[in-house]
Amino acid sequence: MPVDSTLVGRTYATKTPYEVGREKIREFADAVGDPSPAYRDPDAARALGHPDVVAPPTFPIVVAFQLLNELFADPTTGLALHRVVHADQKFAADRPIHPGDELVATLTIENVRQVAGTDLILTRTDIRTADGAPVCTARASVVHREEAA
Repeated sequence: MPVDSTLVGRTYATKTPYEVGREKIREFADAVGDPSPAYRDPDAARALGHPDVVAPPTFPIVVAFQLLNELFADPTTGLALHRVVHADQKFAADRPIHPGDELVATLTIENVRQVAGTDLILTRTDIRTADGAPVCTARASVVHREEAA
């Protein structure tokens, strides 16, 4: 059964801020295999003009993915995680992320369309500091396959 297009405009929001820490930044850099010292060494980051270590540009997925999981777990969407494939991810940064930032986010379903029996779902996640300053916009496209016959 196709995903209902009336989901367009539905939102999911973080319930508590995500507190960014040096260790979380280092773990993320390790996980994505990025050896940049700016993600681990405050002096290296300061030499680049940052006040402390800086997060890799794709770090906001940590916050965005929490909301994608909420979307997939919502029984009213008709989505089944075992039939979802992540197709595309884009980030538009407003500013770097540093330790001590407290991030909140809102995911919005921007578009749902069906192509050849497969649902394409486009989401936008606006990530801000807890006091409202813009940090990043993350856009994701996911493919929701039909149940095998």
